[in-house]
Amino acid sequence: MPHRPYIVGNWKMNGTRAMLAEARAIDRAAGRYPDVQVALAPPFTLIGALREAVSAMGVGGQDCHTQPKGAHTGDVSAAMLVDTGADFVILGHSERRKDHGEGNAVVQAKADAALAAGLAVIVCVGETLAERDAGKADKVVAGQVDGSMPVGEGALDAVAAGKVAVAYEPVWAIGTGRVADVPDVVAMHATIRARLTAIYGEAGDKVRILYGGSVNAGNAADLLAAEGVSGALVGGASLTADAFLPIVAAAGTGEA
Repeated sequence: MPHRPYIVGNWKMNGTRAMLAEARAIDRAAGRYPDVQVALAPPFTLIGALREAVSAMGVGGQDCHTQPKGAHTGDVSAAMLVDTGADFVILGHSERRKDHGEGNAVVQAKADAALAAGLAVIVCVGETLAERDAGKADKVVAGQVDGSMPVGEGALDAVAAGKVAVAYEPVWAIGTGRVADVPDVVAMHATIRARLTAIYGEAGDKVRILYGGSVNAGNAADLLAAEGVSGALVGGASLTADAFLPIVAAAGTGEA
């Protein structure tokens, strides 16, 4: 892998303070893999407590609003994430796109807002099974990259500084137990890389491209060894240290 591997756990709408014990166990183990960047994105309610509980890994949010403040009941701004201890945010996850109707323009606005507030960003892209079966996967994902990546003031500097990542998550592989074949992952990551270069020029090489979608201890080594894969965005397998740490180990040693 040409970049320092980036292994990110997305807890989604899971977790109470009792799960801080799992986070501490992950953090202790993460310290044994200095060549791997490890991070967790818990629910908003746990960001502050998790930040205080860990030291060797990043802590992030799962979404943010496009505006820094205002009359947006139930929403959280990028500045609020920073204030509670987050250093990055996941944006454009397929569950946000589908369940909350977030299109590319909204995701891009959120990414610009997050960078302006000082957060790093992970922008998610991915096709549905119907789109893949129709032969439209490359077109759909390329369009999401073109429309969702940050382009506001300071975006190019953030990209050059390694503060921008993309997560390719085929929608049909998220939480289903199905995983894209490695050759398909390699091909899609190459498509994404080409679009990043078109958007950012040579700085686009600094953007790490993660794979997400039913990543676990059994398949992590093959996925992380694939050409163009710079890490993983992990869902269910990030909820416990026992399930998550073999993925971190695979990134650090090449084997689970």
